[in-house]
Amino acid sequence: MSDIFEHTPQVWNAAQLREALKDLPDDAPIHMGVAEDPGDFDGYREGVLVDAHQVEYWWPATSTTPERTEMEKAITLFADWKPDRYDRLD
Repeated sequence: MSDIFEHTPQVWNAAQLREALKDLPDDAPIHMGVAEDPGDFDGYREGVLVDAHQVEYWWPATSTTPERTEMEKAITLFADWKPDRYDRLD
């Protein structure tokens, strides 16, 4: 049986992000480091912010209820690999 631990990172809110960005010029790129393992930023993968979308939940129609969506007061930030030359994967 494997060891299990509860990973409880402090998730930033919009105010914390605004504060971190306040002194950056408008054209500054946003880099993101994604932990390779929970809480391990020693071997993080670097990416760049490429998009953001409001969190949307969607439920399909059933025989008794219509299709519906709900928008959460949250966003998902999307990161891609940083600009560079990479081997093409076939």
